Amino acid sequence: AAEVCESREVGGGGVNQLLSSSVCFDCGIDSLNMLVNQIRSFSTTTQLGSLARWYQKLWRSKGPTNGPPYAHVTQVGDPVLRQKAQLVPPEAVTSPEVRFLVQTMIDVMRKYSCVGLAAPQIGISLRILVMEFKDKLRDEYTSAEYKIKEMDKLPLTVLINPELKVTNYKKKSFTEACASVKGFSAEVPRYSEVLLSGLDENGKSKELTLKGWNARIAQHEMDHLDGVIYTDVMDRKTFSCSCWQAVNANYGRVQIAFHKK
Repeated sequence: AAEVCESREVGGGGVNQLLSSSVCFDCGIDSLNMLVNQIRSFSTTTQLGSLARWYQKLWRSKGPTNGPPYAHVTQVGDPVLRQKAQLVPPEAVTSPEVRFLVQTMIDVMRKYSCVGLAAPQIGISLRILVMEFKDKLRDEYTSAEYKIKEMDKLPLTVLINPELKVTNYKKKSFTEACASVKGFSAEVPRYSEVLLSGLDENGKSKELTLKGWNARIAQHEMDHLDGVIYTDVMDRKTFSCSCWQAVNANYGRVQIAFHKK
C-alpha cells in the first residue's frame, strides 16, 4: 500500500513519514466477507442480485468481530498482505460494493497521510489501488530532496485491475516506508519510469506514464497486490526503526500508534 500507505515515505524527509499502501481475493475472498451487510442500499435487481450472491459466496462472516474493509491499515503478519489479490470481475467494477470499497480506501489513505494504498491494506484481497501526491507535500521536503527524488504532484488516482509495464529499467534507491510495516523504513531500489494502466472507478480505461517518485509509489502499491512487501526487496542493511532517535531521547518512552483519530 505504498507507508507509500503505505506511508508518506516511500522515501524520506527528516522525520520519516510512512507511505502506506496495499490488496487480496483468494478462493474464499474472506476479505470481503462483511461488505454486503455494510452496504444497506444494495439493489435487488437481477444483475445486482447475482453480484450479491457472488459477494456472499466469497465472503464468510466470522462473527460479530470487526471485519473488512477496515478503517485502519492492516499490519505485516496479516495473511491478506501475502495473498495474490484477485481481479475484480468486469460486472462488479462499478457496483455499489466496489464503489464503497474505493471510497473507504481513499478515506483511509488520507486519514493516515499516505500517498498510496492497496485494497489488501484494509483487508480486501482485490486488485485495486489508490494514489495521491498532493502539491502541499512539497513543503515537507527540502528543494534538493524534492528534485533528486523527482517528486511531482499526482492527482487522486483510482485503478481497478491495474497493470504495470517498466519503461525505463534504470533503478534508483531511496528510503521507503509502509503503513503496513508501521514504524520502520529502508532503502528500496525501484525502476525509474513505468506505464500504469487499468480501469478507473467509473469503469473507464486509464493509462498513466509515471517517473521518479510517482513511479515508485505505483511499484510499491502493485507489489502489495501480488503479496509483496517492501521488506522483501529492500537493502536489508538499511532497515531501521524510523523513530530510533526519539526512543533514545525519551528513555524508551515512545509508542507507535496504529490508530489515528
